[in-house]
Amino acid sequence: MKVVFAGTPEFAAQAMRAIYDAGHEIVLALTQPDRRAGRGMHLHASPVKDFALQKNIPVLQPETLRRTSTDSQKQAQAEAAYERLSSTDFDAMVVVAYGLILPQDILDISERAGRHGSFNIHASLLPRWRGAAPIQRAIEAGDSKTGVCIMQMDAGLDTGDTVLVADLEITRNETSVSLHDRLAQLGSKSIVDVLNSLDQDKDLSRVPQAKDGITYAKKILKSEAEIDWALSAKEIDLRIRAFNPFPGASSDFNGLAVKFWDSRLADPKAVSVTGTVGEVLGYGNKGAYIQCGEGVLEVLEMQKPGGKKIDAKTCLQSIGDSEKLLRFQTKE
Repeated sequence: MKVVFAGTPEFAAQAMRAIYDAGHEIVLALTQPDRRAGRGMHLHASPVKDFALQKNIPVLQPETLRRTSTDSQKQAQAEAAYERLSSTDFDAMVVVAYGLILPQDILDISERAGRHGSFNIHASLLPRWRGAAPIQRAIEAGDSKTGVCIMQMDAGLDTGDTVLVADLEITRNETSVSLHDRLAQLGSKSIVDVLNSLDQDKDLSRVPQAKDGITYAKKILKSEAEIDWALSAKEIDLRIRAFNPFPGASSDFNGLAVKFWDSRLADPKAVSVTGTVGEVLGYGNKGAYIQCGEGVLEVLEMQKPGGKKIDAKTCLQSIGDSEKLLRFQTKE
């Protein structure tokens, strides 16, 4: 199969590598423009671009694919991308966490006679968690199961028919990091299965998405990071794991914005006292017990500004006075 691949982050690059390793020919890669990052704010290529350059795959990096843009420079890029896609010989287009909306005229190119259209790897069990952050929102909501859908794309937001669905359980200690990695593996295998079926002229069963159970996974904002200790221990625990690695749940402690990376619900037998919301009730082996609006949370891993991730007990004892009441600042 000759494939046009559109994607940007590591989740997409892993699928791209799997497609390449399975023997399919990636004839063109689309990815977002290089972005400035790090302390030096140097330009960095996306993981998809890095892989494409390693394998001598041509790369396009338009800022938009909308030829109706009012910005003349962006419109010129979109026109050039449209012309390049129109003149490229390919069988199917695969889109994974690209970050740009594909307008209908781009989808139409992939649906010309003799082609199979555009397929998207989406990291949820559609129609649950359409949108930008399905992995994080599934953990935050306390879902017990998620998965991957290979979707035949249309112009809507994750509304196309599914051609393959694969699910997995969300474990008790799951973070967005661990779930991302497991879903990336599952998505890579699934898209290769779909392309192999197309290459063998097997019919794909297209299943329209259910009208019920639609939810949207809005983009994660840094403003969501601050912990509200008035929430239940369960809710806070879910958010800490959902926001690992980005944006990292945080709370003010002795004037420092401390980040939280791992936690669990405290064993009731381990804590014999109660306190005010946000109060540090005591320490376990390496963890710290914190009073929540309902229940007690055992925080396991934390990080001071400019420091490394360390166990919560060591972190708090290094910045708190053991003779005083230790309490995290609560949201007003």
